[in-house]
Amino acid sequence: MGLSSAFSSPILVPRTREGLQIVAKGNKKKKTAGLQGSTGGMAFERPIEEIEAQIAELESLSLSTRLDISGEIEALKARLRETIDRTYTELSAWERVTVARHPKRPVAADYVAGICDDFFELHGDRAFGDDQAMMTGFATIEGRRILLVAHRKGRTTKERLECNFGCAHPEGYRKALRKMRLAEKFGLPIVCMINTPGAYPGIGAEERGQAMAIAENILAMFSIRVPIVAIVIGEGGSGGALGIGVGDRVLMMEHAYYSVISPEGCAAILWKDGERSPDAAEALRLTSKDLLGLGVVDEIVTEPLGGAHRAPSVAMAEVKRVLLRHLDELATFPVDTLLARRHEKYRRISHIEGRFPASPLSKREGDSGEDGPPGGPRRSAPGAESDSTLTSQLESAEGNPG
Repeated sequence: MGLSSAFSSPILVPRTREGLQIVAKGNKKKKTAGLQGSTGGMAFERPIEEIEAQIAELESLSLSTRLDISGEIEALKARLRETIDRTYTELSAWERVTVARHPKRPVAADYVAGICDDFFELHGDRAFGDDQAMMTGFATIEGRRILLVAHRKGRTTKERLECNFGCAHPEGYRKALRKMRLAEKFGLPIVCMINTPGAYPGIGAEERGQAMAIAENILAMFSIRVPIVAIVIGEGGSGGALGIGVGDRVLMMEHAYYSVISPEGCAAILWKDGERSPDAAEALRLTSKDLLGLGVVDEIVTEPLGGAHRAPSVAMAEVKRVLLRHLDELATFPVDTLLARRHEKYRRISHIEGRFPASPLSKREGDSGEDGPPGGPRRSAPGAESDSTLTSQLESAEGNPG
């Protein structure tokens, strides 16, 4: 149903800049409420939504009348593109977190349907049960056979409840590791899609060994003898993300986030105030640009203008293209070289001069300028922040410089 059907007797009024302005009699309150609800909690998108509503109104009017208002429509579309570009160029860290959580953003099931030629799901950990928050299965992408491991959030409210909103239990991580071992046996590369606010923190999960399950996955993934590509497609929260996040290449979508803790959790711990979540997001340096600079991720996957939720098919096609490129590159390495580079990659990420030294191989490759382990820009020792610098940053974020 067009937006104009929600209004009565639209009237065209000349305007200086935009040529036409639609004035509707009645139902203005309903229109405003609808716009606010459609942003999914993203206040910064309201100007964009308003322009989209104006375009839809004019297009509906053009179809129902003989008025030629194509010029006005094109002018509004140009204004829309400029507004989206300006808005998304200037996003804060907290606003990027809200984009990563957008309800229309593509989730694991969308990628299975959109980029996989086929998919055969594998269930259960053979110990406790089948965790719906963790999806595993064999898939084919453009003729390449892979094992897909992904956090499953669900789309509808019913699905989200069944999947626990993407928060996996210990049996989910144990299922993931069992299937990775199976992929290793068959010589299949592994693709991990990360999209979780964190592992489930409930009593039952803790009783069944949540922390141990995640730790075992992290350790085991360093020795899996097939290529592993991990990509953060939405939220990358805490140990829940790391449980399937060790890889030869770690990719991150442009408006995703990847962090040791959610901004809300960080704000609650540091300041006992959930309203400080935007401050926590800035301090955590959780955006794709920040993490590429730190060498935590290897590549940022570009999203369509306005985010993946505006053009899901375009976003998924780009993810597919980048995944295939990395899979093809990794397939050229002997297994022993692959494992050595995987270890060196994480040694370089954790390198802090005088405290956590890089391995001799990392130092030798970094000095010679030859090809080293895959990764983003190297985190050089002179740029490592001292304890005093980190303390001053936290005090500044807390609003207590003294």
